[in-house]
Amino acid sequence: MANKKMAKGKHKTGPKGKKITLKIAKNSIRITFDGKRRLDLSKMGITTFPKVILKLAEVEELDLSRNMIKKIPDYIEKFENLRWLDLHSNQIEKLPETIGNLANLFHLNLANNKITSKSLPLEITNLKNLRTLNLGLNSLDSIPNKIGTLQELQEVGLFDNLLTTLPTSMGKLPKLKKLNIKRNPFPQLEEEEEIKHSIKRVEALYLINENDLCEPCKTKSKKERDKLNKLASLAPSSQKRANFANFLTPNSTAKENQEEWREKVDLID
Repeated sequence: MANKKMAKGKHKTGPKGKKITLKIAKNSIRITFDGKRRLDLSKMGITTFPKVILKLAEVEELDLSRNMIKKIPDYIEKFENLRWLDLHSNQIEKLPETIGNLANLFHLNLANNKITSKSLPLEITNLKNLRTLNLGLNSLDSIPNKIGTLQELQEVGLFDNLLTTLPTSMGKLPKLKKLNIKRNPFPQLEEEEEIKHSIKRVEALYLINENDLCEPCKTKSKKERDKLNKLASLAPSSQKRANFANFLTPNSTAKENQEEWREKVDLID
């Protein structure tokens, strides 16, 4: 009898979450330090992408982090002015191909979701102005080789995934400064080590301060730099040591401590 009543009634669904009205959305707009409009709907208990915010599609920044959103709709492309999009710590399983139409986007945070390599659209490599890309804490077992076309990339987070290989094109990104590939099941294969070494060399050039080297080491370093003309622009200044303290490196505790993680994410922007 109970089953019949349930059949006649509404099917059981997941939590509805908080309904976002246009008034709530308008009251959630903040002005950033550089005068941009940020629509901040983080930590609102939202389960579905609120369609009402299409009326505010002119905003430059959108924060929907730390909610329970599973799907990003195709009409995300309507936010043509977006330069900063934060979707970390949701339950996103798939991204629409139209995300590749956000031509002005330079910061994209998709960390701590349920994205797989199959659900990561290749169109993400159309974001030619992207500088920061965070895909950490997902279920990625591969990264498209076309990521090498994102010539403006400076910071990439791929930590806590299922990666066993990295695209060789990533080691050729001209502006890449920070890369986090920790806690991935990389095999101890010679080919893989060469790829990782190629990428780490870029980081190493930023981590060494010439003032810390002895004179013979400086001489040797100079000779090596002369051979690596293509990487010369990546060499650190002798006047200033590069600081990596703000690069996002959450571990498994990040899922329990989102406040602390969020502070780190803000610092990367």
